Amino acid sequence: MQNFDYQTPTRLIFGKGVVEKLPEVMSQFGKKVLLTYGGGSIKKIGLYDKVKELLKDFEIYELSDIQPNPKYDPSVLDGVKICKEKDIDVILAVGGGSVLDCSKAIAAGAKYDGDPWDLISYKAFAKDSVPIVDIITLAATGSEYDCGGVISRTETNDKIGYMDPHNYPVVSFLDPTYTFTVSKKQTAAGCADAMNHIMEQYFCEDSTLLNDGFMEAGLKSLMVNAKKCLEDPEDYTARAEMMLTCTYGCNGIYSLGNSQTGWPLHGMEHALSAYYDITHGEGLAIITPRWMEHVLSEKTLDRFVKYGVNVFGIDASLEKFEIAKKAIQATYDFFLSIGIPMNLRAVGIDESRIDEMAHHVAVNEGLEEAWVPLSEKDIADIFKASL
Repeated sequence: MQNFDYQTPTRLIFGKGVVEKLPEVMSQFGKKVLLTYGGGSIKKIGLYDKVKELLKDFEIYELSDIQPNPKYDPSVLDGVKICKEKDIDVILAVGGGSVLDCSKAIAAGAKYDGDPWDLISYKAFAKDSVPIVDIITLAATGSEYDCGGVISRTETNDKIGYMDPHNYPVVSFLDPTYTFTVSKKQTAAGCADAMNHIMEQYFCEDSTLLNDGFMEAGLKSLMVNAKKCLEDPEDYTARAEMMLTCTYGCNGIYSLGNSQTGWPLHGMEHALSAYYDITHGEGLAIITPRWMEHVLSEKTLDRFVKYGVNVFGIDASLEKFEIAKKAIQATYDFFLSIGIPMNLRAVGIDESRIDEMAHHVAVNEGLEEAWVPLSEKDIADIFKASL
């Protein structure tokens, strides 16, 4: 078991109707609020009006139209400008993980005198940030319980996973009923994203029985409950369990004491969605079984065997490589069964920029240090196999 130093300062408020506590929570941080949200789904479900009514005694400024794969320009820059000009006390992010990711970059940028991209690209480090409260409406990223976010800069095709301990939300409201109206496409993509968060931690050199059991249960929970949510979008129990499983995804709790893995799947997918602006969870699902096939070897075999036996119930008496290959096929089949298009061409990506993207990943993501080191050629081969 590896050494670790762990703390999560985020308060989770979970369940039906918990948003009623919003005024009490927000009043701890001040009266000037920047309300951030996306394309308008919170208005369709009545949450926008609910928030505005609950915060009628607060001074609210708004930043809307935050996109999936949130953009540095205009969203982060616009948010930083509002925070500085209006002397914002607290940010309220309402929506999915992209809204919250963007809000984290805004929160740190608002307390920084230079170009906020310095913080996102790790050229400088935050010393403070604006407090963030969130109301999550999509089970996927786990951003509500971690200090990270992913920001895209369109003009350079950069998509950077930005982490800073100043950016933990202070409070996260999780009401599963707000996920009832999430589309089948986004429900499936959210499941795939969360499964990948677990797999990025599961496939490692040094692990424990405790962590393996936690992650294997998480993967099974996501697969079972995602299908229930697709069959009955208002199945509260399924939505609730899926939401909580996603919340645990990225804050390190699944893998305390495990060795680092380099998160190669996210490193590769960041290029796909930076260059082509595809749905992140779909991109991850497409490349995952191809990465598995690429890295399967005598050295990695036992890990895939354990994954196959404990997650998919494959017969442990079979020959090891047979178990591993069945596990990889089962992974592919599950993603296909929940409606994810399982090749890159289906999401608009052809071979024309494969080598360019592979080079970008190799230069910027450091995957030569991953659980199984990946060269530029390895990355290109995985992309080509995913076409």
